[in-house]
Amino acid sequence: MTQTLELDDAGVRPSKAKPVGAVIAAVGIPMFMVTLDNLVVTNALPVIKTELGATLSDLQWFVNAYTLSFASLLLTMSALGDRIGRRRVFLAGIALFVAASAACAMATEPWMLILARAIQGAGGAAVMPLSLTLLAAAVPEKMRSAAIGIWGGIAGLGVAVGPVVGGAVVEGLNWQWIFWLNVPIGLLALPFAARMLVESRGVARKLDLVGLVLSAGGVLAVVWGVIHGADDGWTSGPVLGGLIGGAIALALFVGWESRVTDPMLPLHMFRSRGLSLSYLVSFGFSAGVFGSIFLLAQYFQVVQGYSPLASGIRTLPWTLVPMLIAPLAGLVVDRVGPRVLIAAGQVSLAVSLAWMALITTVDAPYTAFVAPFVLGGIGMGLTFAPGSTIVMASASPADQGMASGINSTVREVGVAIGIAALASVFASHGSYQDPQSYVDGLVPAVWVGAGLVAAAAVAATLLPRKVTQVQ
Repeated sequence: MTQTLELDDAGVRPSKAKPVGAVIAAVGIPMFMVTLDNLVVTNALPVIKTELGATLSDLQWFVNAYTLSFASLLLTMSALGDRIGRRRVFLAGIALFVAASAACAMATEPWMLILARAIQGAGGAAVMPLSLTLLAAAVPEKMRSAAIGIWGGIAGLGVAVGPVVGGAVVEGLNWQWIFWLNVPIGLLALPFAARMLVESRGVARKLDLVGLVLSAGGVLAVVWGVIHGADDGWTSGPVLGGLIGGAIALALFVGWESRVTDPMLPLHMFRSRGLSLSYLVSFGFSAGVFGSIFLLAQYFQVVQGYSPLASGIRTLPWTLVPMLIAPLAGLVVDRVGPRVLIAAGQVSLAVSLAWMALITTVDAPYTAFVAPFVLGGIGMGLTFAPGSTIVMASASPADQGMASGINSTVREVGVAIGIAALASVFASHGSYQDPQSYVDGLVPAVWVGAGLVAAAAVAATLLPRKVTQVQ
């Protein structure tokens, strides 16, 4: 077995471990910045739509350009970190994310924002999985679950304040400042992370460029087809070409990965029941929940006429709860097992979305949404930390970076496909033309989201009851 080495800048083992709190902060602050940008743009979408003259398709790409780039490069960044140093790639990702954030803020056309968001996603792809790997390598095993719980809570905080920060900035300044905010945070995080994190490496793998092209191209083509299916027609040549071509590319990707010496996606990992089922749950959870959030986040502005800030504040019962629940889930996961927590989280989320689909009307009172929002937040909090724990425990130390990268990839692909699929359902039944048209499209889309999460709940019941660290 190849052990993960932790080396200082001179290439030797550090003589003194860094404080756990400082390590958590060093990986947590950049990770918070990346997770914040997943949802910070949602409450700004109606304003950006007006100011840039964007279409519904553009709005989806403002989100999906980020998530697709993020998802496509996660495994490559994980492999690159294993090969040349996880801290080095992590720091480079922060720098790229900051530079791309400035480019987003300066965009004056939809295509410029889409391009800058794609570059931003590339930086995030280096930050998100390596933050967890660097944390797992730096924290003693007896403290690992608790540390991962705190890591999950920070991720939950990014989710929680994203809509509120986006709404407050748009209302107090303008939408460009939701991206300018990343610049000072990133510039402060870079030297702090460089000081507090020690270098670590995994198994040195060759970069699988063929796998990267096939996987990225396949996912991009499928998502493009789903996004444009409702507008252009599902039987139109470009849409069918995208869907069929994407499916062929993904099939070729799996075939290539089974033959290449150093695969981008090591298929042997899917022999692990814990890993394969965790990835399935992550996909269904991300597609159903974040596809629904993309549309629900705009409901209070488009339908009920609230300002961006007021809309963000109204989503807090949903988005704030995960940061409270995730650390608690991390503390008890070793005692009760991840299966119970993850399954309970998916059931809570499925019920929450179904509840919202039932009560959503043009004049529904806000108080009717509070209980399902809280229930959804509890479900997300029960998912984050236990899901990461089972992934880390089901992989050997040498494979943890790749396992984390695969999990993040599956989750982000789920986000992109979920947004594309649910927005397509929305476009088939409704539009932005007036409040009633928006509700007509929103309700069936959220029902589809609830169904996806319900399927994830079924998969979660098949997870191992408890897991022990693979050596």
